[in-house]
Amino acid sequence: MIPVLVVLGVIVLLLIVVVSLYNGLVQKRMRCQEAWSQIDVQLKRRYDLIPNLVETVKGYASHEKGTLEAVINARSRAMGATGVKEQAEAENMLSGALRQLFALQESYPNLKANENFSSLQEELTGTENKIAFSRQHYNDTVSIFNASCQTFPSNMIAGMFGFKEREFFQGEEVAKQAPKVSF
Repeated sequence: MIPVLVVLGVIVLLLIVVVSLYNGLVQKRMRCQEAWSQIDVQLKRRYDLIPNLVETVKGYASHEKGTLEAVINARSRAMGATGVKEQAEAENMLSGALRQLFALQESYPNLKANENFSSLQEELTGTENKIAFSRQHYNDTVSIFNASCQTFPSNMIAGMFGFKEREFFQGEEVAKQAPKVSF
């Protein structure tokens, strides 16, 4: 009788551990999805601001067609991206195109003085900061989830129930070396 109770106790204990690990993985996966949705919200906000910004610049810098087209094409690519890696690449391309667009204000003093342009630029800068924060939060959440998928004993549960590691949302590569300054 006692050996049967011991075996049942061990089985119940193992079942509790499995359920607990499984539920922990589900919660971490849900946090990853929620963190991604925060990035998605900010990216959509960014996409909505860009056409207004392009229209404002068109009025002042109509012969900068290449820069404006680059921004529009990068926005379209970013909106159509699927998957974290493709989204990150598209967003990096869009960030570069926007930097070129903002650089135009140096060549066009009237554009720089335009209130609408300044307002849109400020709003887009705020959105960029929110995207950076959301990206960091997402990557932190993914790191925790991926660590759970790799560490014992939750890696066994992850494997049995099909939990897959998530990709990080990588920003632009930052130069590894300090820039050289010469006079």
